[in-house]
Amino acid sequence: MKNILSVLIALAIGLPGFCQTKTTPVIYVNESISTHFISPEPIKYVDISTDEIAGDIPVDNIFRIKPKHANAKPGIVTIVGERYMVQYKLSYAATNQASTEVRIDPTLVDDYLNPGVSMSQQDMKRFSLLAIQRQPKKNVAVSRSNKMVATVNNIYTIGDYFFIDVSMRNKSNIKYDIDQIRFKIEGKKQVKATNFQQLEVHPVHQLQYLDSFKHKYRNVFVFQKFTFPDEKVFNIEVAEKQVSGRTISVKIDYKDVLKADTL
Repeated sequence: MKNILSVLIALAIGLPGFCQTKTTPVIYVNESISTHFISPEPIKYVDISTDEIAGDIPVDNIFRIKPKHANAKPGIVTIVGERYMVQYKLSYAATNQASTEVRIDPTLVDDYLNPGVSMSQQDMKRFSLLAIQRQPKKNVAVSRSNKMVATVNNIYTIGDYFFIDVSMRNKSNIKYDIDQIRFKIEGKKQVKATNFQQLEVHPVHQLQYLDSFKHKYRNVFVFQKFTFPDEKVFNIEVAEKQVSGRTISVKIDYKDVLKADTL
């Protein structure tokens, strides 16, 4: 009897807390103020429940809203990232009360398994940092041109992605200003320009965004997993800004891709 009574008392104490629903944070807005929601990862979906507040995504991780007129109707905004979902109540207020910036705290949001994202940008960055700390392999792929050396240090595979660790050395005293880095699957032999076929591949993530370097450069590029036949190569082509315009490319055979390590 005493044990049953103890359980009933515990339930009575815990029940009010259990029944409490999660409070939706309130964000105050005004027609003369733009409110920016800053996400720790790319934003994949947004919804505003009222037509009286407009919104857009100027960059991948920022959602910007603004009422269309004074005394705009309150509503709910829903923001979905790669691995979270969060909602806020929107309420009209005076200019001095309106929020200009709302930073989304990843520790205070609901987890969400986005079926369209097999690996988040945060996970890609974490694995890229692990890759760049590894010692380079020897003879994965190396190319030399115009006192430049381009090297593929290692290739890693994780899930549906390839992580390619690339470095460059500039042996001249002239700073190298990067114009563009392109990645292409193309034939080993180019017979005629009209018959030459190539497929450009774009990374879904890169560890660093560097515009120039003096002597040393190293970066990790992440790609959706791909395949190509033996008669083709994966070509990494780096071009310098004019007027100098030095270019260098390093080519990877598919046999090297098949030797990819895991992190």
